Amino acid sequence: MTAASDSWTIARAADAARVRALLARLTADAGVPALDRARFLSALGTRLRRAVGGGRAELTVTTGEGGALRVVLDGPEPWQHTLPCPAPPVTGPLPGPGEAGLAEALLDADESAAGLLAHLDETEELVRFHREELHQTNQGVLALHAELEAAALAQREHLEAERAARAEAENARRLLTFLADASAALNASLDHEDILRRLPGLLVPEHARHVDIWLVDDAAIPPGARTTATVTAARTGRPQHAGPHPGGLPGVDDLPASPLYPDRPLLCLPLGARTVRGVLTLVAPGDRFDADTTVMLLELARRAGIALDNARAYEQHRDVAEALQRAQLTELPDTAGLALAARYLPATYGLNIGGDWYDAFPQPDGSVLTVIGDVTGHGLRAAVIMGQLRTALRAYAVEGNGPARILTLLHRMLRHQEPELYATCAIARFTPGESGVVWAAAGHPPAVARDPGGEVRVLDARPGIMLGVPMPYEYEEYALDLPVGSTLALYTDGLVERRSAGIDAGIDRLAGAMGALGAVELEDLDAAADSVLKPMLYDSEHDDDICLLLCRTTGGGAPE
Repeated sequence: MTAASDSWTIARAADAARVRALLARLTADAGVPALDRARFLSALGTRLRRAVGGGRAELTVTTGEGGALRVVLDGPEPWQHTLPCPAPPVTGPLPGPGEAGLAEALLDADESAAGLLAHLDETEELVRFHREELHQTNQGVLALHAELEAAALAQREHLEAERAARAEAENARRLLTFLADASAALNASLDHEDILRRLPGLLVPEHARHVDIWLVDDAAIPPGARTTATVTAARTGRPQHAGPHPGGLPGVDDLPASPLYPDRPLLCLPLGARTVRGVLTLVAPGDRFDADTTVMLLELARRAGIALDNARAYEQHRDVAEALQRAQLTELPDTAGLALAARYLPATYGLNIGGDWYDAFPQPDGSVLTVIGDVTGHGLRAAVIMGQLRTALRAYAVEGNGPARILTLLHRMLRHQEPELYATCAIARFTPGESGVVWAAAGHPPAVARDPGGEVRVLDARPGIMLGVPMPYEYEEYALDLPVGSTLALYTDGLVERRSAGIDAGIDRLAGAMGALGAVELEDLDAAADSVLKPMLYDSEHDDDICLLLCRTTGGGAPE
């Protein structure tokens, strides 16, 4: 298709109207979209009105290859526009100036407007559709946002609950650990005063600002414990809380605030497993007592009460056993030719009392028997068995039996009457006018002898089995020459045996202490006994009781 060009002179409004109507029909026939056509015709009408107002103008329309429509307006305000057309535009004559031509132009304009309106309707429907779609999308986004917020809130609540549960579990673990450690510290002692000293150190400052302990058997209530809550707890046996506000603590009664601590809560806990032994009063470390901590403190007070009951029972048992033990120890006799000195020391800790004893007494023929022994076990039972052995030994000695025969008879008695108990024993017999000693032992540590020149000897002959071992046995006697001025040491294993060292090392230390006796100790046997004990007990702690019996030959004759 070759290019074609048409020109029209625009001098009046009618000319502009006919030209616009021509181009409207031309673009419509060329398939120009209604919106593009409307925009083009609107711009063209504006230019034509200006051209008519300014005088004359020349409008040239050119159709070229490719379906483009080129419009050029010459005049006071030149203007040109190229409009792509889907179909080749075909120009034609201008509409006539008559009514038919004008009507046709108006109809064409209406048709164009109708097409534009239809396009606008389609566009508006499309806009409504997209608006509705956008609204639904927004609603979906809002719903999704709400769901995400709900999920985030649930997750936060779950994390907070998990954090709270973890903190609660950690607090429970911490309280249980403290309770276990505190219980172990209290139960490690059998001294009730030591237990009472340990309690404040365990509780202050983490669980209490201040601690008072009042015992029922105290002569007076200390000022820090003289409160209504303390007295009520002691009288009723129920824990009491006194503070400016109710505590609401589990298992605890509430009382008004104490005048001694008007701004601080008090917790008064009874001490004692079966009966109230006292009251533990705690001043809160902060504004209030925590419920979980209170439950732990109630249990600790219960365990402290049990520890105090055990300590009191132990102390009572120990005192009775020690009193019985000392009551059965012999008052040493005065004998010619023989000096005697003895020491008995109870164990420094533990219930290791009642099994050790010493004895010394004359026989009908004038000889003197010195005895040292140790019953297995401790406490009242051991003390009772020790008393029976001591009595039986004296009875057998009165019949004139020697050390070996006495031990044989004791072994037979213990084996039949107390088959579950054993004992060790050593007996030495000194005969006036003779310079020696006859001795026998039943599983007992060996005696240690020191001659006047300071030479020390351990009598390590075969000691025989322990008394009470379930088998028949005949003990043997041994003789040792002891010049005048010699000292024989009989002792129990508590003197030489320690957990950290064997008994042989202790016997060597005893031999060294015997050899180190000076001139004063050689003249005074009691001083010698103290001098021997001093290096043996340098550590001051021993878990067994101790007997030491020193026998020194003085050279005197037989008593008349």
